[in-house]
Amino acid sequence: MALLVFSVARRVVIPARRPADTEILAVDTGAQTIELTRTPDTELPGRYGLFTSGTHGYVKLGAVLGADATTVRRKLLTQIEPGSQVDRSAAFSGWYYSTPSELHLPWENVLIGSPAGPCPAWLFSAESTTWVIQIHGRGVTRAECLRAVPVLHAAGFPNLVVSYRNDGEAPRSRSGAYALGAHEWRDVDAAISFARRRGAERVILMGWSMGGAVALQTAVNSGNRDRIAGLILESPVVDWRSVLRFQAREAGMHAPLPDLAMSALSLPLTARLSGADGAIPFDSLDMVARADELSVPILILHSDDDGFVPADASHALQAARPDLVTMPAFSVARHTKLWNYDEAGWSAAITDWLAEQGLSASA
Repeated sequence: MALLVFSVARRVVIPARRPADTEILAVDTGAQTIELTRTPDTELPGRYGLFTSGTHGYVKLGAVLGADATTVRRKLLTQIEPGSQVDRSAAFSGWYYSTPSELHLPWENVLIGSPAGPCPAWLFSAESTTWVIQIHGRGVTRAECLRAVPVLHAAGFPNLVVSYRNDGEAPRSRSGAYALGAHEWRDVDAAISFARRRGAERVILMGWSMGGAVALQTAVNSGNRDRIAGLILESPVVDWRSVLRFQAREAGMHAPLPDLAMSALSLPLTARLSGADGAIPFDSLDMVARADELSVPILILHSDDDGFVPADASHALQAARPDLVTMPAFSVARHTKLWNYDEAGWSAAITDWLAEQGLSASA
């Protein structure tokens, strides 16, 4: 039992990167279509991406052209030539954009000196002295954030898209494990300092999934918190306990295994045996319980049909701080795929909130 507990705990802090979650059943290079196994993700309309182990690696997907009980056929937006190898195993993604050059906006590579070491970031410059700092989620990299750059850049904001320790791009800690936001916020704090040195007077933090937890920790812990003007949280982790219990149930794990794994991660010795650098402070990471410490306006974009990070804690935070939290209703879309499913509604929610909060780029 102890070995199983440590194994589950290890998966929390060292998750598998981009696990295969769908199968490619057929590719029609003449019609440029692709047939996939039907899942709650692959059946939804919108633009998405697909990681494959074939010749192309990453391909873009467009409209659903047809579906039956077990398969879905979509338009390919990446040209696949006849004879190209496309393996069966694949991972469905909401990234869509995989490199900054795809946005056709001026950008540069920068390095942010953080306590972890030099963390690479992408900087999309603009004139405003209010910057947006974007923070990606767990088990992925900063390319996840590229979808938000166009709407924020069009609003006049410079975008700093950052990496943080142990994400595969930034420096690695001793264990290489995530601290679920408890340490990563220091790298974001360093990014705020970088932005200030480059002329930023205020910053808006935008966190995706675990990046939401990192943004919230930065908001309550940062020495630069007086410069934080607002938070945009996309499918955020607001309370890790509720998220991990939900994911355990979805994986078929039964009580008390999830709580035993979290207890192991809460104590220094057993946390290290689980692969972490040190104890994970789940109480400190529960931002519903700490809601009274928040002091800036927050926009939460979270689908009630997320399927991976349930929206319950996001709703609880909105209920606890209705004076700060705006949470427009979204459903159907899956985890971090609101942009993909409803780009117009998602973008409007951001631009409307910025205007309502007086956070326009000219302010």
